[in-house]
Amino acid sequence: MTDHLTYQLLGQTIDDAAGEAFDKVATLLGLGYPGGAAIERLAATGRPGRFRLPRPMLQELGSDGPNRYAFSFSGLKTAVLRAVRASGDLERDRADLARSFQDAAVEVLVEKTAAATEALGYPTVVIGGGVACNRTLAAAMTERLAGIARVSVASPRLNTDNAAMIAAAGAWRLARGERSGWELEPRDDLPLPGLLTSTGSRG
Repeated sequence: MTDHLTYQLLGQTIDDAAGEAFDKVATLLGLGYPGGAAIERLAATGRPGRFRLPRPMLQELGSDGPNRYAFSFSGLKTAVLRAVRASGDLERDRADLARSFQDAAVEVLVEKTAAATEALGYPTVVIGGGVACNRTLAAAMTERLAGIARVSVASPRLNTDNAAMIAAAGAWRLARGERSGWELEPRDDLPLPGLLTSTGSRG
């Protein structure tokens, strides 16, 4: 983000979003929905490394391809599903699975973000959305980027409020004189307004 309402897309998920993956894994572990907070609490009691789970697309950081900063969590979710099915005692394994999943997801998020930050020299990283409520992620990102960039995270009560985010974006656009008619309908497939193309022009 070079200015308000001006964005450049560096990477995005090609399947599940991070928060969606947390919720789906929580369901697999019998923790209910939404389950991000439950996974973090349970992971704090789990043993690290007991389950070897994949770090999806982390190897792409060594390339200059289009997926260098992209994310994928469906394979990680599937690996947890297989581990759950293979478990002879889920009650015994649940905390360790939660820890292994969270460690894998956080590592991918942190390393991809750190690589982009170092490559582009941005001074600030903002963690947003529901997954930003995960304090383990925030702590790991802050530690990884110490001396490189400042990490900013909103309070948990704001991170899960999509209405507040939409209202803030709308307020900036209203201040610029932008208006939409009453015929406007919500759609999840619209391009992000203000998105810059790879050449730096607005798409």
